[in-house]
Amino acid sequence: QVQVVESGGGLVQPGGSLRLSCTTSGIIFRQNEMGWYRQTPGKQREVVAAITKDGRVHYADSVKGRFTISRDNAENAVYLQMNNLKPEDTADYYCNVYETAWWLRDDWGQGTHVTVSS
Repeated sequence: QVQVVESGGGLVQPGGSLRLSCTTSGIIFRQNEMGWYRQTPGKQREVVAAITKDGRVHYADSVKGRFTISRDNAENAVYLQMNNLKPEDTADYYCNVYETAWWLRDDWGQGTHVTVSS
């Protein structure tokens, strides 16, 4: 079970930027792929971005070219740089281990809320 604390959300205008941070404990961080996820009311949680143990990255089509995921194994932390934000990026953002059947995990944090609005 991972313990995570997400931070960095807030209100931003369209076209603006935010940097989300996630600190973790309870796992050997460097041995795990990590992901950022988001969820809006009435919709299922979705993967936004993932980063492998060796730093390879994957993005949802909707955020490619705008979001950048990174990790710091020394700090047990994962980050999400979000640029050129759009109103449809408004959501609660979560980080967690990225794995097959990630949706079955029950160790989610509180998340951090992002609102993109003028």
